[in-house]
Amino acid sequence: MSVGFSGEVAEYYAKYRRGYPPPVVEALRAAFALDTDDVVLDLGCGTGQLAVPLAAQVRSVIGMDPEPDMLRLAEETAAGQGVRNATWVLGADSDVPALGALLGPGSLAMTVIGQALHWMRYEDLFRTLAPLFRPGGGVAVVANGTPLWLQDSAWSRALRSCLEDHFGTRLEATCGSAAQDRRRYAEALRAAGFTAVRETAIDYDAELTLDEIVGGVYSALSADRLPTQEDRPAFAERVHRSLPPGPYLEGVRVSVLVGRVA
Repeated sequence: MSVGFSGEVAEYYAKYRRGYPPPVVEALRAAFALDTDDVVLDLGCGTGQLAVPLAAQVRSVIGMDPEPDMLRLAEETAAGQGVRNATWVLGADSDVPALGALLGPGSLAMTVIGQALHWMRYEDLFRTLAPLFRPGGGVAVVANGTPLWLQDSAWSRALRSCLEDHFGTRLEATCGSAAQDRRRYAEALRAAGFTAVRETAIDYDAELTLDEIVGGVYSALSADRLPTQEDRPAFAERVHRSLPPGPYLEGVRVSVLVGRVA
């Protein structure tokens, strides 16, 4: 099952999607007492923004994603950083039962899902995952900030207006980052038998360039909506004209929702 983040979109994703600061990796390590005997699954791993830094904390990381191009770039990133304990698997949330049959009960310390749960049938997924965790293990659902065009700033509102006009559609999807999304996920974790469900946040500020804003937009488009190479300079110029003068400051809140098994 592909969600359209292939080809050049995957390249933009690898280059422009914001990564995770060290406090996020530390929060995940602490939540599940991860150590070098543990195996973790990064479901919807994209180009490895979480899987690669997590590899240093555990025995092995399994990065799973439905897009071959995402996995190819994740593997390249891992190799470039000398990471040798990551395995890359083509698959979606619907393939977790087969993966679980291969790994066996109690085999995982954590499944982390970074900015991808809104693509998944999360109620079914949580129930399927529960038996796979060792004692004290569980699920971490990470929202890596609000989409660039839905933030509370003048430049973000201008970007949203520009994109809605260009694509002829309203942009309302929060990609799992809104408070109501997090509440639904927390309720689903409890319903699936997870305990100690809690959420923490890591806040930091960033300053974006125009190139990073445009690249971030491209990284969120399906391949069939990405402007052609010939049209991209005009698209970038249109975005530039629509924005107020910089700097383009972004307050990023990384939300880490965790649920553990007994």
